Amino acid sequence: MSDERPAPDPAEEVQEERVTDADAWATACAEDLAAEKARRRAEQGPPPGSAAEELRRLVDTVADKLSGLQSPLLGAVAGPAAQQVVRQVVQQAKAAVEPVIERNPEIFDHLAAAGNELLAAYRSAVQAQEHRWTTGADDLKDDWTDRRDRGEGTGPGERIDLD
Repeated sequence: MSDERPAPDPAEEVQEERVTDADAWATACAEDLAAEKARRRAEQGPPPGSAAEELRRLVDTVADKLSGLQSPLLGAVAGPAAQQVVRQVVQQAKAAVEPVIERNPEIFDHLAAAGNELLAAYRSAVQAQEHRWTTGADDLKDDWTDRRDRGEGTGPGERIDLD
């Protein structure tokens, strides 16, 4: 046996290079994706949670705002008493809403989905009607020509019956 090493096989070098390149590509893609997610989070804030979590956050925010309001209508004398009443009402509302959210969080997701479906249906109906109005669809023209009262006159105007 000699001390010389056998010459490396070029096919093995290409295979090692491909594995390294594939790993580098996957690593670069993962880094790019993580950087893009971080940029979007910084730009848009945290992604919304479930509908139940969003409702809970809304209730908390409204409660904080109402508790912090100072009413100029009641004056300085009735101010502390009025604030106490507002805090009590807010706490009662939170106490009524919180169990509903805890017991049925999926209901709020269903309600949100139903609202989105209703909005999509409304948007579709409005767009279809706008399209008919702006393109002067034949069926609209037929509707208007059927309703015209030609009357006895020979002019281009329509006779309008006010009775």
